[in-house]
Amino acid sequence: MELLLFGGTTEGRELAEALAADGWRVTLCVATEYGAALAPHCPGVEVHTGRLDTAEMAALMKSHPFRAVADATHPYAVQVTEHIREAARAVGLPYTRILRASDGEDGCHKTDSLTGAAEMLRVMPGNVLLTTGSKELEPFAVPGLVERCFPRVLPTVEAVGKCRALGFPPGHIIAIQGPFSKELNLALLRQFSIRTLVTKESGDFGGFREKAEAAEAAGCALLMVERPRQEEGVDCDTFLEDMRRELAHGR
Repeated sequence: MELLLFGGTTEGRELAEALAADGWRVTLCVATEYGAALAPHCPGVEVHTGRLDTAEMAALMKSHPFRAVADATHPYAVQVTEHIREAARAVGLPYTRILRASDGEDGCHKTDSLTGAAEMLRVMPGNVLLTTGSKELEPFAVPGLVERCFPRVLPTVEAVGKCRALGFPPGHIIAIQGPFSKELNLALLRQFSIRTLVTKESGDFGGFREKAEAAEAAGCALLMVERPRQEEGVDCDTFLEDMRRELAHGR
């Protein structure tokens, strides 16, 4: 039985491996070659690399006898999720959104957008560690703020090049692949004298807890960009159980 799984996220990779171990044949869709390099290379998992629009997703869904479509893309990839949902609806395949648990962190500053975070940082003193990724750094690339920001991004030519193009000081660009422990986060906060750590509401898979604990230990502020909206879906464990029942029934 075949399943189409979208997501170069940590949970996407772990789900693909677990589903294959259970007996599913999984096609894992990732957007970039970097995501493909991190994907599990094991029997039962085929990796499809490249960004797809809705029509291309629908064509892929019709190219194999998939039983269902699962969406484990990043919680902030709202447009991608809409494309996957629309494509699944168009071809008549069951669609499931895989959700990360909410962080529910009360001891931090909160905002509903990266632009809002940048506005708040204008009145928050000191150096800033940005752990929100390289795709949406523009709000922070403004005079008076860019000079004290330290973007932590993936070690790719594209990510580092974007940081340079936006004007972040070369010595402030931290290019490194996670996961990040509390200890590593804490070391970075201390090394660069960080006063505020900016993060998305990324859940356990996104390392939120380790960031929050490191910020508390370092005595720096934590600024969280909340998720765009509340979604309907299931967590990873529930989805795995559902798929195991589906597999048993199909056999």
